[in-house]
Amino acid sequence: MTTKSKAASRILDAVHETARDLHDAGFIDMRSMRHYDALCLEPVPEYSSESIRALRERYKLSQAVLASVLNTSPSTVRQWEIGARHPSGPSLKLLNLLDKKGLEILI
Repeated sequence: MTTKSKAASRILDAVHETARDLHDAGFIDMRSMRHYDALCLEPVPEYSSESIRALRERYKLSQAVLASVLNTSPSTVRQWEIGARHPSGPSLKLLNLLDKKGLEILI
């Protein structure tokens, strides 16, 4: 992480904390608070074919089992691993959860 993104992260953390305090005090409604929550989410990283394979091997999963955990087809996982396709949307988010939180979070 670069210095600029660290500074931006600290600023977003401060803004989010202030918004949370204002929401708790009744000055910001829930709709606005959801907007602040969305602004302060970390972006989900892209996963290369090598990183998907490494992630699967870290948890000692077959392609079929990983597909079942991610609620996708084994052929989709195979295509990710050979680089023919790239995960997106919910699959990308689930891969990130698997990477950051472990297999137990998805089972």
